[in-house]
Amino acid sequence: MRRWRQPQSPSRNTRLPRRAFLADVGMGFTGLALGEMLLGDGIARGATSAWQPPDGRAHHRPRAKSVIWIFLVGGMSHMESFDPKPALNEFGGQEIGNTPHKDVLTASFVEENLRIVVPDDANGHIRHKLFPLQVAFQKRGQSGLEISDWFPHLGSCADDLAIVRSMWTTDNNHGAQLQFHTGRHVLEGQFPTIGSWVHYGLGSINENLPRFVVLGTPIADCCGGIGAHGANYLGPEHSGVQLGVDPAAPLPFAMPSADVYREEQQAEFTLLNKLNKLAAVEYPEDQDIRARIKSYELAFHMQTAVPDVVDCAQETEDTHKLYGLDQKETEPFGRQCLVARRLVEQGVRFVQIFHGSNGGAGAWDAHGNLKTSHSTLCGQIDRPIAALIQDLKRRGLLDETIVVIGTEFGRTPGTQNSNGRDHHPFGFSVVMAGGGLKGGVAHGATDALGFHAIENRHYVTDVHATVLDLMGLDPRRLEVPGRKRLDIDFGHPIREIMA
Repeated sequence: MRRWRQPQSPSRNTRLPRRAFLADVGMGFTGLALGEMLLGDGIARGATSAWQPPDGRAHHRPRAKSVIWIFLVGGMSHMESFDPKPALNEFGGQEIGNTPHKDVLTASFVEENLRIVVPDDANGHIRHKLFPLQVAFQKRGQSGLEISDWFPHLGSCADDLAIVRSMWTTDNNHGAQLQFHTGRHVLEGQFPTIGSWVHYGLGSINENLPRFVVLGTPIADCCGGIGAHGANYLGPEHSGVQLGVDPAAPLPFAMPSADVYREEQQAEFTLLNKLNKLAAVEYPEDQDIRARIKSYELAFHMQTAVPDVVDCAQETEDTHKLYGLDQKETEPFGRQCLVARRLVEQGVRFVQIFHGSNGGAGAWDAHGNLKTSHSTLCGQIDRPIAALIQDLKRRGLLDETIVVIGTEFGRTPGTQNSNGRDHHPFGFSVVMAGGGLKGGVAHGATDALGFHAIENRHYVTDVHATVLDLMGLDPRRLEVPGRKRLDIDFGHPIREIMA
């Protein structure tokens, strides 16, 4: 337990330490904002330290200002979405075995096209019964990108999309949800997420709103929980802030009761701020105190700003229909996508939207009934995501906003439980659009059956590196002293899909 010491008032002959002076003048809401600006401008930082934390400035010319990061929880099948594999229909129901090769699948076909490793059966023989595609594909737009019939609206945006078909990860279970956001296997612990790195590296455009917002139900504790939008050692102030999309209650734990006047609450916040500032002088390295001070200040401003920004009633009827707010199937996710657009429009740096969270592995986890489940889930997100891209584009915001559509891994080419597919980390797809990216391109490839990423392979942190690069950030310059990062943590920007 910390021992409290009364701060001593300096005599006329005693110089007031800079830290104490800044903390004292920073008491109250105006002072806190001043302190943040001084830190951002480099005035309040120590002059002798070789390493300095980010000052909110980009490391190089940014191509984008904001990110909307859509995550489909459970593992969407790449083969029924963005990576068509007609060989699955040709050889559907057939088994591949290497002791010896069987049926119509010849040894030369396997050797030249598949190169797969699959589970042993009870007799130690490798078996893989192929599952045909459950949906047809069409060439879309002038680019001719092939996208499944479960995404007709998103298909209409094909010329704005960059599809990476050669992603891979290492976790074959749903800890891959955390890995997709941090780059590390769940057994290694929790690390800062891509959203927190953006928050850490760049200053706020709108001081009344968080830099990093989370919409939808986050992933379950089994698969990383709040770690998927957490900041870990960067400090709690860089974690994502969860918001609801109901303007009546967007901040269920941060709104005052109806009988509390704003002036009364401001007085309470001012007192708390003074107390926290006194503690900060005593314990200047305490991240929790710093985060608490920032959270109180931000919460006060958010009480006015957030209800307004999530109030979609201000949008036109045409916009409501565009996002599918007039349809029961698309309204929930459509509202989140519309709020995401409104947030980036108001200066939020990173908006993370979860779809499919169900308290467990996630709704996209199609071990059985893939056709029924995936067609339903695609129906919930297809129109809203397409609307988001179209709406950003018509408002001139797509050029400065990166949209990412990801999932933790793909699904196996083989069947499971007669009509589903198992987890598959060896090859899957990610879709990107917007600021600084090419449109109408497919990059990388999996083999003939969609098993292995075999061309231009990309680990999940390559997506992180691409986003950071487009935002003007060099992840190596964000490294924190004493926190050694692996080379793979930094990733490599995917230059081939950059404009």
